Amino acid sequence: MAESTQNLLKQALTYESLEMDSPMSMLMIDSVLALICKQLSCDIVFAIKSSHSNNTFSPSLDIVDTSTYKVASHSTKHFPQQNLLTQAIEQNKDLIDLVLNLSKPLHIDQQHSSATTEQEQFICQFFAQSIDKNLAISHLEITPAANVGNVGVVLIAMSLQQTTVTIDSKPQSCESFWQSVLDEHCFHLAAAFELKRLSVLLVNKEKQYQELFSHLPMACALIDVKNLVVLQNQVSQNMLKFEVGQSLFDCLRHDDHALLQDTLHIVRQGVLRQAWCEVPLKLGISTHWYKMSFCHALNSQQQLLLMVEDVTERYRLADELTFHSNHDALTGLPNRVQFEGMLDELLASDEAIPACVAFLDLDQFQVVNDLSGHQAGDELLQQVSKRLKQLVRKGDVVARLGGDEFGILMYHSDEVSSQQVAKRICQQLCEHEFKWKKVKHNVSMSIGIATFDPKAKDIYEVMSQADAACRLAKQEGRNRWHYFSSDDPQVHILYTQMVASVDITGALALNQFELFYQLIEPLNHNEVGLHMEILLRMVLEDGSFVSPAIFLPAAERYNLASRVDRWVIDNLLKWGSENLNIWRELSMVSVNLSAMSLADQKFMSWLEMRLMVEPELVDKLCFEITETAAVSQLEQATALIDLLRPLGCKLALDDFGSGFSSFAYLKTLDVDFVKIDGQFVVNVCTDRRDKAIVSAICQLGKDMDFEVIGEFVETAEIGVKLKKLGVDYAQGYAINKPCPLSSLKSGIRSPWLAVRGLDNMIYDI
Repeated sequence: MAESTQNLLKQALTYESLEMDSPMSMLMIDSVLALICKQLSCDIVFAIKSSHSNNTFSPSLDIVDTSTYKVASHSTKHFPQQNLLTQAIEQNKDLIDLVLNLSKPLHIDQQHSSATTEQEQFICQFFAQSIDKNLAISHLEITPAANVGNVGVVLIAMSLQQTTVTIDSKPQSCESFWQSVLDEHCFHLAAAFELKRLSVLLVNKEKQYQELFSHLPMACALIDVKNLVVLQNQVSQNMLKFEVGQSLFDCLRHDDHALLQDTLHIVRQGVLRQAWCEVPLKLGISTHWYKMSFCHALNSQQQLLLMVEDVTERYRLADELTFHSNHDALTGLPNRVQFEGMLDELLASDEAIPACVAFLDLDQFQVVNDLSGHQAGDELLQQVSKRLKQLVRKGDVVARLGGDEFGILMYHSDEVSSQQVAKRICQQLCEHEFKWKKVKHNVSMSIGIATFDPKAKDIYEVMSQADAACRLAKQEGRNRWHYFSSDDPQVHILYTQMVASVDITGALALNQFELFYQLIEPLNHNEVGLHMEILLRMVLEDGSFVSPAIFLPAAERYNLASRVDRWVIDNLLKWGSENLNIWRELSMVSVNLSAMSLADQKFMSWLEMRLMVEPELVDKLCFEITETAAVSQLEQATALIDLLRPLGCKLALDDFGSGFSSFAYLKTLDVDFVKIDGQFVVNVCTDRRDKAIVSAICQLGKDMDFEVIGEFVETAEIGVKLKKLGVDYAQGYAINKPCPLSSLKSGIRSPWLAVRGLDNMIYDI
């Protein structure tokens, strides 16, 4: 019996669907129910199938099963009410709920004596009322639901006459036999339905996966254990041109095989759930960069899922960024970063390659910008760049270091060959004709050359030497070259200044400066507080001091002067805040400003903000600018006065008489003090011309309401002479030498001439 049922069910499972509304499946289910009718010799058998899960969907999203239960039936003889009774059962939800929730078999005889509960009586009444009145139910057997997975099946067998059945010649009660037959068939049917449900679900999931895989917007492929492509979606076919059965390594360069192999190994060995690598693939004549990500496909074939992303644009942008970071945007030449990188490589090389480095500077380039505009200047730089590449030797590197400065690295070169290149450049560029809108400009270059020393501590040593030689060539008249020699005193001075500029940068970063002060002594009136000038010293590692006469010219030459001025002012105000009692005792504190600071708008904005936050200190400050700076930058000097006056600061004109020796600009500049240049002071006691100049300046001060300060007072006699001539203040070593500001303990003045008993000397001089 069981074997026959199982054979029928196996046949049913070979069809596409075992659903009760499928015509082919109805035949299979009818065969099973017919077998049950035959075994039980009953008149009709009903099968009720219920579903405990959500509806099943196909890849096209059409619903396969839209109900929670189905009813099928079979009768052994002509039973006209079969279909009507089947429909009645299917439409009576209360009946089906009762049947599906039976906890034990229900067997009812003709007298319904076994229907003990209200629910059982409801079932009996339903069937009794649903059949023909001329017929009576002699036996009704209902099995509890057989649940397998998400499917439940209930079988109902009904006989309209009394029957007795025997098996193996051993009589058994009808009730017991029906129950055993129905239970077995009920379980097999439920199992078959569940198996088919799972089969359909898996097929649908597979179709869903295939559909999703095919329509993914990213290139995807399945890779087997031999690294062959076994499946790919449409994007992969169009983008990568892979072929099914092709090895993934066939598309890669041999140098990239190890990288891909390591990535695959990491995933297959479970080190990472997902790993990726970026490799170039040559597609036709072009090369594309792709990011290949791998993870397990979670199938029995141990395949890997490959996801590919085109990252060519990112690599292109990275290459472009690298190019721009190492090349000049205007000329396309290597920039300073690239040039210094080449020098670093040369210095780090084990080979002692003889080489020379040249620095080139366009002569009078600013004139081109001023007369014809910056567009003309850019065009000139582009033309010069092309000419330089034509004039150097093959293998030499031409770089634009910034502005109108160029550099040349000449490999396998010496003094003779490098000077030949420099000579050729000077001659050819001098003949180069540059016209811009009918304006003709002369073109020439100053060139400095230095031998590359492989034993140098760094590349900046040879760069400084070439730069110093270039500056000397420019000072010698331009359109020439100069070869660096440590024995050349002129080159040595320039080189020392350049080294000092590096020291200034380091000293600013490490705070290796110290403030000093020197007194400015009143000669013709008494002041209670000290009047002093702030000076600066650079502190070396051994504690010794560097004079500003050494490092300040370098600061001016290499655009560091405004940074030095900022350090001085900032630290002076900090000292004043920390020593407020001494500061209040002072009469005046003078600070020097460089010409570069006057022209630096950022510095001037900083100065204004810095002074505004120190209201207790600013009224004692006096800023000194040189006569040359004031005359050459009259507009900036006037702006400085406009900035300082509202804050209560004073202004002094330093080195008066050393520059233009003209009094005309004094009408524009409303200064408080004028410092007579020391060259007119040192010999004032013996030189009548110096005496006349000092007297004239003093008279001018009286007429224009400014006070006069005499510098370089080296002896007491000079101080007394200045007092007699009407000079208001004196400053020099005879009064005091510069001292560290940190050593100042009081701001109260001790009169200089009275201390020395020299007040009466004024009448003898």
